[in-house]
Amino acid sequence: MKASRFTDAQKAFILKQGDDGVSVGEICRQAGISQATYFNWKKKYAGLLPMEMRRLKQLEDENAKLKRLVRIPTQSGR
Repeated sequence: MKASRFTDAQKAFILKQGDDGVSVGEICRQAGISQATYFNWKKKYAGLLPMEMRRLKQLEDENAKLKRLVRIPTQSGR
């Protein structure tokens, strides 16, 4: 997966601007992101602090790793 060019603190700051009443269009222009990105971040990170955002990412990575370990390869021909 491609690494984000924004840190967790930057994402939190961008989302806080929206909570403070700045228009979404203006926030997106200033940050150089699309409105879809803003709303995806809002859906995923709303109300989280940067430390909590990092912990969420760690848990998601760990979960993906465990899923890859448990996955049983399918046999061809069956």
